[in-house]
Amino acid sequence: MGTILVTGGNRGIGRAIVEALVADTPDPVAFTFSSSEETARAVEEASGGRARAFHLDLLDGADRGRPDDLVAEIEESLGPIVGLVNNAGIRRESLLAMMPDEDWDAVLEVNLGGAFRCCRAVLRGMMVRRRGAIVNVSSLSALHGVAGQAAYAASKAGLLGMTRSLAREVGKRGVRVNAVVPGFVPTDLTAGLPDAAVQNLRAGECLPGGVGAGSVADAVVFLLSDRAAAITGQALVVDAGASV
Repeated sequence: MGTILVTGGNRGIGRAIVEALVADTPDPVAFTFSSSEETARAVEEASGGRARAFHLDLLDGADRGRPDDLVAEIEESLGPIVGLVNNAGIRRESLLAMMPDEDWDAVLEVNLGGAFRCCRAVLRGMMVRRRGAIVNVSSLSALHGVAGQAAYAASKAGLLGMTRSLAREVGKRGVRVNAVVPGFVPTDLTAGLPDAAVQNLRAGECLPGGVGAGSVADAVVFLLSDRAAAITGQALVVDAGASV
């Protein structure tokens, strides 16, 4: 038994993951939020005390050591972290030729740099205990070009490369590293996408129901569980068949 940490767990896919973990596992769940503390406390309350919220702002470049402090805080209060879900992410929409440096840097800092720092923070304990599972939440944008999402797609493609390399680094210490690749999921993060981008992401879906946050959460719970004990370095696509 141990603690599972979900970044960006107060809304959208992250919230669905927290709720699925609370429902399906006996483990304590820690999740982070960068804004809307009220929403985070509502998630805590709805979990019946099974989930605990912690503040983490991955865009704060002046506090890059925060993931280390956060892991220590969580493990002191809830117990050793045995699972990490890197879900926190941001988007900055712009054609690359017109994108300001600060927007590019922000997306890479949160989506890829934040995941790197959270992985590094939990791995020290996981490798010593020779037990752990990490799931990185990527995006179909990493596999299919979407105009205006160069920075977002680059960050999510980077997650896939990090997943494969890290799986080889830590596998012999009993730690598994995988990714999920959601198709288009209606959330706050995708609410501002232009209709053309949504149509592009959904154009090839084989299943009429599309993809809900709960379906992505179920895939994450599976990859964290012992049922996936022989799976590492993989990217599980959850896109209603859009990439077939």
